[in-house]
Amino acid sequence: MGAAGSKLEKALGDQFPEGERYFGLENFGNTCYCNSVLQALYFCVPFREQLLEYYSNNKSLADAEENLLTCLADLFTQISSQKKKTGVIAPKRFVQRLKKQNEIFRSYMHQDAHEFLNYLLNELVDILEKESHAAKSDPESSSSSEQIANGLKSAHTNGHMREPLVTWVHKNFQGILTNETRCLRCETVTARDETFLDLSLDIEQNSSITSCLKNFSSTETLNAEDKFFCDKCCSLQEAQKRMKIKKPPQILVIHLKRFKYIEQLGRYKKLSYRVVFPLELKLSNTVEDADAEYSLFGVVVHVGSGPNHGHYVSLVKSHNHWLFFDDENVEMIDESAVQTFFGSAQEYSSNTDHGYILFYERVDTGNNNTS
Repeated sequence: MGAAGSKLEKALGDQFPEGERYFGLENFGNTCYCNSVLQALYFCVPFREQLLEYYSNNKSLADAEENLLTCLADLFTQISSQKKKTGVIAPKRFVQRLKKQNEIFRSYMHQDAHEFLNYLLNELVDILEKESHAAKSDPESSSSSEQIANGLKSAHTNGHMREPLVTWVHKNFQGILTNETRCLRCETVTARDETFLDLSLDIEQNSSITSCLKNFSSTETLNAEDKFFCDKCCSLQEAQKRMKIKKPPQILVIHLKRFKYIEQLGRYKKLSYRVVFPLELKLSNTVEDADAEYSLFGVVVHVGSGPNHGHYVSLVKSHNHWLFFDDENVEMIDESAVQTFFGSAQEYSSNTDHGYILFYERVDTGNNNTS
């Protein structure tokens, strides 16, 4: 372990980023799904900084009641404050808390990294919202807790309907989708907005993220049993429906749906399809902030031929270097190696290491308005 750490330090030499820490995470028997996602989140710098700030403002809270948020903040603080630049840390407290709180993650069965990420982000949001509501009923602590949960924006109720709280988790990961349905008889368009913390995309063989996003936003005709009830016509009508990204998030998390239920087999199958994910991504076809640009900084990779077994590793970009995290092991990789995780162009291939969750950070081009 020490040798691997010193090897990484040697590889980076005097280019080792000031103040940065590269630590592997110990595996507690099939916790690679957790480790790979935690590494991607640690190198999501705006999220890490806000979590560390939360921790430093809430040290007394951490003693009061342990939850997933305090355990995660404690783990990230532990990593960032290490004297050594590289090494291994055991995320024991975090994993224990996760298992205690959710029975899905209790067994030693192979777990799904996307399911874990989804659960974790939603859980963090719930904790921050509860803290903010508790602070509102206790005027003494209100200002500081609300500031922490809300970034620096605070919403005052004054007896009016309270706006949903926008936590710093939302500010990083939340985007808005709009679901547009056009009645083909009266041409009325009905739009419904919904928020998302990540996008799950269907995949096809020899495709790209851009084409998967196009398919996600493609127009679908509702007819026969799927007719749409139009409020204006007061009856079921044929309609056209499409989903568009209305407001792109700061951190765009894309989940590739590599596990598909095959009816004939009566089970899930892993799709090893080759799906190209670019280092730089332009989101066209968005309602607001047209042509939002993103840069890839993290990839959670599923290694294995099936959905019920295998392993997870992650690739992370930090200070213009790409690193490969496999539980306790951390090594440098060349940027060109990222493309070896696109998937296989043939159905049966010896390569079973496929990009599964992609993390993109918004690039400020100077003209987008990110409030």
